[in-house]
Amino acid sequence: MSGRQVVLGGGGFIGSHLCDRLLDRGDQVVCVDDFSTGRRSNVAHLHGHPGFTLVEADVSVGLPVEGPVTGVFHLASPASPTDYLARPLETLAVGSEGTRHGLELAHRCGARFLLASTSEVYGDPDVHPQPESYWGNVNPVGPRSVYDESKRFAEALTLAHHRTLGTDVAVVRIFNTYGPRLRPDDGRVVSNFVLQALRGEPLTVYGDGSQTRSLCYVGDEVRGLIALFDSHLTGPVNIGNPDEYTVLQLARAVLDLMGSSSTIIHLALPVDDPTRRRPDITMAREALGWEPTTALEDGLARTASALAEEVGIAGPPRNGEQGSPTVLESEPDPTAGRRKECDPND
Repeated sequence: MSGRQVVLGGGGFIGSHLCDRLLDRGDQVVCVDDFSTGRRSNVAHLHGHPGFTLVEADVSVGLPVEGPVTGVFHLASPASPTDYLARPLETLAVGSEGTRHGLELAHRCGARFLLASTSEVYGDPDVHPQPESYWGNVNPVGPRSVYDESKRFAEALTLAHHRTLGTDVAVVRIFNTYGPRLRPDDGRVVSNFVLQALRGEPLTVYGDGSQTRSLCYVGDEVRGLIALFDSHLTGPVNIGNPDEYTVLQLARAVLDLMGSSSTIIHLALPVDDPTRRRPDITMAREALGWEPTTALEDGLARTASALAEEVGIAGPPRNGEQGSPTVLESEPDPTAGRRKECDPND
């Protein structure tokens, strides 16, 4: 479905890659961002592109986009714990009023609306891996609830718009994503580990490191978002990588990749953070023909090189030199019976 696409949060990590991919396939793109957590540098290379327009605006306040619109991609929201814990009210506002403004624009223009929801709607899951039919196990009043509940409300509002007004919608649940353009200070596990290794600092692992994450490379993630947008599915649909690794495995993989002599230190576990995270992507495979194709080792190498360049530190060695990445074997169920607390770095 080509045309004129509006990307809310287009200056963010995933949003900027989405802008790239849409332009590459011939769409016009209107990028809307207030750059509270997104970065101008993420879309600086697009200035001057004949199909690209930048609108600086807070979508929770209004959406000043005129003219025909084919699609609205709503990715506007703080997404890392560092950001949404620092901006709790803004996170709730963009999930509620920002979603409403995006839906109204899509409905008015007869456009398709895609909501970027999150695996956080599953909370600390009792069901593993998590299918779309699972309703979740979420603390509605904890510090993280500002993000979890804003996305759960956004899903409810999106489906209500669809059922009541006939708005063409799709809901994607994004699992942990990594890749170039991750902010060095965003507090997520991959950027934390890479920067600590680059600086020769100890890698901080919370608890014993047995908590798991499933990491999807940003190029695969964006390809999945577009596949859902181009389909007739309403969703929700999980788009993520079903390969599951412990945080300790990830730390060791980064040390191997970077050829780093940094140590690993263990800190106390926080609460209200998922112990296990792994998507069931049966629906995406069967209905969209989508699945991730980027190996973790390759994705980590690309991410590390980008972060190293940004902070001005020599990056990881090339394959074949000391420190080239080690192939990881996934552990599908490493945390059974353990404490339901974990690493705050998503």
